[in-house]
Amino acid sequence: MRQVLSISLPATEVKQLKRRAKARGYTSVSSYVHELLKADTHLISEAELLAAVKEAQKEYDEGRCVTANSIADLL
Repeated sequence: MRQVLSISLPATEVKQLKRRAKARGYTSVSSYVHELLKADTHLISEAELLAAVKEAQKEYDEGRCVTANSIADLL
């Protein structure tokens, strides 16, 4: 079941939102915002990214890495 959500934005941001939705081929601002929300679930925070980098550096320093010539070598 769909629900209506109203938000308040400055006029310039509304214009920008409409332009972006149209430029990216969406049929409505709602469908564009829906896709943005879905994409947001795949984002990680800066803290999570830094933690992953530190863990990777630790593994590399400990020699727990694989030398590969291509992605196929890793599969």
